[in-house]
Amino acid sequence: MDDDYDTPWKDVVRDHFPEFMAFYFPQAHAAIDWSRPHDFLDREFAALSRDAELGKRLLDKLVRVHTLAGGEQWVLVHLEVQGRHDTDFAERIFVYNYRVYDRYRRPVASLALLTDASKRWRPRAFSYRLLGCQMRIDFPIVKLQDYADRVDQLLTLDNPFALVTLAHLLTQKTKGDAHRRHVAKWRLTKLLYERDWDRQRIINLYRVIDWIMTLPPELDARLRHGILYLERRNTMTYMSSIERIGMQIGLEKGLKEGRQVGRQEGRQEGRQEGRQEGRQEAMADMLALLLSQRFGDPDIEVRARLAVATVEQLTAWTKNFLGAGSLSEVFAEK
Repeated sequence: MDDDYDTPWKDVVRDHFPEFMAFYFPQAHAAIDWSRPHDFLDREFAALSRDAELGKRLLDKLVRVHTLAGGEQWVLVHLEVQGRHDTDFAERIFVYNYRVYDRYRRPVASLALLTDASKRWRPRAFSYRLLGCQMRIDFPIVKLQDYADRVDQLLTLDNPFALVTLAHLLTQKTKGDAHRRHVAKWRLTKLLYERDWDRQRIINLYRVIDWIMTLPPELDARLRHGILYLERRNTMTYMSSIERIGMQIGLEKGLKEGRQVGRQEGRQEGRQEGRQEGRQEAMADMLALLLSQRFGDPDIEVRARLAVATVEQLTAWTKNFLGAGSLSEVFAEK
């Protein structure tokens, strides 16, 4: 299982930025006037950082906010979520900070969330001294590994980033152990349904958990079956959205895997065919499960049709399923 931490962090930080700040940087959160809008300056930051690629990271953001003490003046929050040890990380913080200040001539606060698996790596400053002149930046960091011993506490917190933190830590902890990860993912999913949260928040967080905590197809199918049971028991109506999320994630991951395979040379034709067959079988099994939940167990004819279908046909039928009211609509040619 190749774990992908990048994409879900980007989405959840943008969707729940005030809660992100409250959970990881409470002092900074307390100084910001959240009654006024905040703006993500993604394009502007991309232009400033295009030629300063100094290491691998999960995410960087530039956000315009107003402080409680600043009146009408706005300031900038430069956020880095770093996923691995990087000896140049502190220097990158320094470079980005002065570039942002040079562009806007406004105060800039650089904050860093370190999500790597090491407990010891803690860059907090960058400086140099030359001919009596000194340049220095100190920046606050939060280490995700510091939460590793607080699992029980995280399970009780209302902030959604408690669950995001748990998903990230449990994914690292269960790498190479699909069954333990399945148990952990099911626990977090059930917890989502027990929270008195609005529909969109549950959908957003399920997407993060589902993307980060990758499972083999058979265990993933079992988990989705459990979700259906939860919804029937609790009379909730999130499944249609979760189906869409799961299928979207599957398609996006399939495209990503395809691009990765395309960059690798020397693959044998037999291995490529085996991979294609495995993908076809996984898609057929998933569609059969979805059909059984909505229309009852598929008969022999339907299962045979799924078994011989191409990946393209299965993709089209899966898309039809989202809005279908009958089996004939699922298999309709468009």
